[in-house]
Amino acid sequence: MWDCIVVGGGAAGLSATLVLGRAKRQTLLIDAGRQSNLAARRVGGLLGQDGRAPADFYAAGRAEVASYPGVMVCHGGEVVDGERVEGGYRLTLADGTFEWARRLLLATGMEYRPPALPGVAELWGKTVFHCPFCDGWELRDQPLAVLARGEKAVAESLMLRGWSDDIVLLTDGPGELDDPARDRLTAAGVRIDERPVAELGGADGQLEQIVFDDGDRLDRRGLLTATTLHQRSGLAARLGARSGESTPLAQHPIDVDGMGRTTAPCVFAAGDVSAQVPQVAAAISAGLVAATSMVQSLLAEDSGLPFPPWRDERYE
Repeated sequence: MWDCIVVGGGAAGLSATLVLGRAKRQTLLIDAGRQSNLAARRVGGLLGQDGRAPADFYAAGRAEVASYPGVMVCHGGEVVDGERVEGGYRLTLADGTFEWARRLLLATGMEYRPPALPGVAELWGKTVFHCPFCDGWELRDQPLAVLARGEKAVAESLMLRGWSDDIVLLTDGPGELDDPARDRLTAAGVRIDERPVAELGGADGQLEQIVFDDGDRLDRRGLLTATTLHQRSGLAARLGARSGESTPLAQHPIDVDGMGRTTAPCVFAAGDVSAQVPQVAAAISAGLVAATSMVQSLLAEDSGLPFPPWRDERYE
């Protein structure tokens, strides 16, 4: 039985595995290799790694954690089920094999669902993006657009205004904007276009035009889309970890406390799954916090190290 199994080899999972390996914990990292930002050209805003290709970043992380003798990396593996057993948990992998662990860390990430418009898939993660802090610098001072509705449309447009003076809000039809919202956007220099959007035009990852239903075209070099995150895996629910309320950012994030503990005994979670800031740096930090808590919980069990009682309906 492993001390710890980390499910998910993104930034949170790799960070946690590094901490666990350095703490001399027998750790298995199971990585399906489907990180959400693999479509992006670069990792933005990560100290020491700014501008590095995501695939290179993750490959380096896997090699780094695998250098610790107590760590094994299963790259390309996928967990399809899990259950609580005596002494910990049993996980079922897609190939029919089983793994056992005293502690689990869920770092399976979230799934981004951008608008289902023709052209989006080819441009996603490059010049069609969801986070100005990640991609705004590369598109600074260029003609940009925001595709969103309602309150989110106002917030995203005013946010992106910090990177460019030329912003057009596309509501893809009547945008549910009241007069005060329109006044705020106008005062900030944001134009509003309520025509339905038909498709995006571009090549080699570069957005060139927004095409409307009426055939008209708008030249743009970048598009910020309002995107809600969805759980990629149902493993947390099967293990008994409670989901939190949905937010404008994420649907059904895993409920965790300040130590990364879920409501399922001995199950931790970190990164996008718990709807923290969807950035690599934040995921790394969350993975570190969860891993240190995992180590302390194991030492509490083995050596009596003081450790707070596990979360349940009475402990909040």
